[in-house]
Amino acid sequence: MANETLQSLETPDEPRLSGLHEGLSLAEMHQCLGIPADYAAITGLPFFDEPESLAIVGEDCFGRLLRLEPATREAWENMRASAAEAGIDLRPVSGFRSHYYQADLLRRKIRDGRALAELLTVNAAPGYSEHHSGRALDITTVDIPPLQTQFEETDAFHWLKKNAEQFQFLLSYPKETSGIISYEPWHWCFRP
Repeated sequence: MANETLQSLETPDEPRLSGLHEGLSLAEMHQCLGIPADYAAITGLPFFDEPESLAIVGEDCFGRLLRLEPATREAWENMRASAAEAGIDLRPVSGFRSHYYQADLLRRKIRDGRALAELLTVNAAPGYSEHHSGRALDITTVDIPPLQTQFEETDAFHWLKKNAEQFQFLLSYPKETSGIISYEPWHWCFRP
């Protein structure tokens, strides 16, 4: 995606990288972060382009602007309404993330003292996160901290396991088959 298009997707809720990293290619961002040049081959993760358009869904559980690819937005709203009819409160934690935002997320965590090898088991390298597609959602529910494995013990998770596929959402990193990215019961992706 052209740099001008990337800039048009950025919002105040999604800060750009610092001037040091701004305008770098993905390969250059990876090099700055210490991500191996053969990351794709090592992990087997696919590359995700950013979508041509994004739809505003509302706010996530942190009050940040939530954006999804338009078909994903429609499927999410239908799934969330169906869950609500069953007494289940699905709450979005995060949706679309740009390549730049993903790089900044990793950079901040590294700056805070976390090891890159550990981070790459929970955050894909820029370009390789399903969030870049605008089709991935991290989901939580009431009375539970977001992005915690204990989400698997909630009625919301059990409802998703039983019903999400009819809305074309699948659990991306299940416990049984999780690969390079660790088990994430909260991470669901729209797969039309």
